[in-house]
Amino acid sequence: MSQKIDRYVGINNDIHGGMTTIGKIIRDAWVFGLLDESETCEGWNLGGIDALLQKVNAEWDKYGCLVSNLPKELAENHQRIHGEAFKKAKEAGWSGEIETGDED
Repeated sequence: MSQKIDRYVGINNDIHGGMTTIGKIIRDAWVFGLLDESETCEGWNLGGIDALLQKVNAEWDKYGCLVSNLPKELAENHQRIHGEAFKKAKEAGWSGEIETGDED
């Protein structure tokens, strides 16, 4: 029997170096200043994550959901935050194949 997890482990403890859907939500929340970059969301319930997702989506909607439409400061934050995350995840063994494996 599988155990249902009702609390998030935190982006620093997440699988694939945090390269998950929830990890992306958190990084985007950092980009938009919705969360302090020290907030890992460890211990958050899924309702809290969903509420954060709604806020992140509202921010992306302002820019047509395109990084290229972000103002300079937000674009620089995006590049830095996601770039650091990609580097750390790759060093931890993440290759991105899980996300692109079905695109053959």
